Amino acid sequence: MIGDGMGLSAASAAMYTQNKPIHLERFPVVGFHKAHSANNLKTDSAAGATAFACGNKTYNSAVGINTDSTACETILEQAEAQGLATGLVVTSVITHATPAAFYAHQLLRAFNDQIAEDLLKTEVDFIVGGGKRYFDYRDGDDRNLIKELKDKNYVVRTFLEQDLGQFTVDPTKNFAYFTSNEDPLPVMQGRTYLPFASRMATTFLNQHSDKGFFLMIEGSQIDWAAHSNQADYMLAELLDFDESIGEVLDFADENQETLVIVTGDHETGGVAINPGSKRKKLKIGFTSNDHTCTLVPVYAYGPGAEHFSGIYDNTAINRKMRALLQLDTSSVSQR
Repeated sequence: MIGDGMGLSAASAAMYTQNKPIHLERFPVVGFHKAHSANNLKTDSAAGATAFACGNKTYNSAVGINTDSTACETILEQAEAQGLATGLVVTSVITHATPAAFYAHQLLRAFNDQIAEDLLKTEVDFIVGGGKRYFDYRDGDDRNLIKELKDKNYVVRTFLEQDLGQFTVDPTKNFAYFTSNEDPLPVMQGRTYLPFASRMATTFLNQHSDKGFFLMIEGSQIDWAAHSNQADYMLAELLDFDESIGEVLDFADENQETLVIVTGDHETGGVAINPGSKRKKLKIGFTSNDHTCTLVPVYAYGPGAEHFSGIYDNTAINRKMRALLQLDTSSVSQR
């Protein structure tokens, strides 16, 4: 679970807005990762997510490729090859940098049409996110990728039909739901699907394969709020993401075989909780409208959680996950 742009101060702010512990406080193991990209102390979401997905550092804006521009096998692709079920749930377009890094291989994160085409080359079993426009009414060609998904035996639904919660999902078929034509709304403007979709994904994927599953959930708009230095927007997105964390932790408690990892790909905004703050009355400041270079916390819960304490590169998160899933680690960084 990736809170895009979620650093330690942002997580602290979410805690201090509530009168009771938030779900993030349920994690018994905490570590920190070094988020820098291959050529810059400041990373972006593309390079940061590629480090999680592939286990190798790359340059900013690169999606699922190495520094020499060759494709790197992602943990999602490797999980698929081993028969695990796989899923992606995000509050951005599904072609955005973070989710794209787990299934696409493109020189630049801005290549949305090509990234959408890369999704058709995979068998991601459960997909929820925005960006319908990159799959049907596309620029530059007349391909209808939604039709192509259906031809691949996906059940595809969109926000134009009904809300996600009104569908009964068949776990024997792959499922894709587009929540918006472009970017989904902020939670403050009525978006509600992330906690429900997070629990729906765990239940679906658990039934979809008896070998287990790999799921990436992103609270995408935490980053956008911090870029714009809008504290109320950021807190709303953080608490929505935290509700999603709660749904996944409840599933893990019931399942007893699921490792849950929560982190950010980088910190955004240089968030500060300033003197004079009181619980539920925070004075939040920002030192930047960009990503910063600080360490990012990692929270772990469930079998194997103890491996995520300490301080390590973001690439190590991939190596640790692959080892716990007994996947091949020969192609990834050993730092």
